[in-house]
Amino acid sequence: MASTTSDSSAGAARWRAAQLGLTTLLLRDLRGFRRLISPGRLQATVPSWVEAVAELVGRYSEVSATLAADFYDGEREAAEVPGTFTVPLADPPPEEQVDASLQWATKDAWDRDAEAATAVQLEPLDVRLDAAFVKADMATQKLVADVGRETVRQAVRQDRQAVAYARVAALGACFFCKLMASRGSVYATAETAGRDANDRFSGDASVVKFHNNCHCGILPVFRGQRFELSPHAAEWDRIYREYAQGHPGDQLRLFRRALAEHDQNPLPGSN
Repeated sequence: MASTTSDSSAGAARWRAAQLGLTTLLLRDLRGFRRLISPGRLQATVPSWVEAVAELVGRYSEVSATLAADFYDGEREAAEVPGTFTVPLADPPPEEQVDASLQWATKDAWDRDAEAATAVQLEPLDVRLDAAFVKADMATQKLVADVGRETVRQAVRQDRQAVAYARVAALGACFFCKLMASRGSVYATAETAGRDANDRFSGDASVVKFHNNCHCGILPVFRGQRFELSPHAAEWDRIYREYAQGHPGDQLRLFRRALAEHDQNPLPGSN
């Protein structure tokens, strides 16, 4: 008899809790680096801050990958699939990606001529720096969490006993994440994945698109397993089908509006 897995599995919940704990520690350390930036010496001190943050991202990315590998091993064991498999750990984000993320976070902190500045860039420096630090927190969280998610994704692509993956979204996730989670394990071709997964794995890449401060995960599905949507993801699917499906180009807007009106778990910022 085939085993059943779901986006609300105990293993997925444990991995999410572990990643949230890792994020808490990451942000604690990241906020300690704020003292490296001197408001009166941005040109001289921001590069040192960027270097320190990049090193922090590298260290936490290794832990994120290890947590993901442990999660994958646990899911594989629970599925009772034959054979052994060593999860390949995803690499930390490249230096240029970290640098680009931090440049994005701090772009409004620099002084500009009043004629060329936006309204945000005309705010007092302390306000601009506070906003930059908030952006840096969100971008850094994504960089680290993505390494764990990519570790699971790579494992599914390379493990001959894996056939699919599904998105795991929290109850209070944004509308995009809820929509992706409601699609279930439709991100692989079961006829080809597992026989020649490295070359022939295919599927909807939306499951691996994540935004800043996103805490979604990826759940592997193995040969012989049956995937079932959790009750809350099934409800998101029902809402989409009833209120948004069949409206090309307008589905996301309609789905977001329907969630705000009909979902028991409110969207972020809807209160």
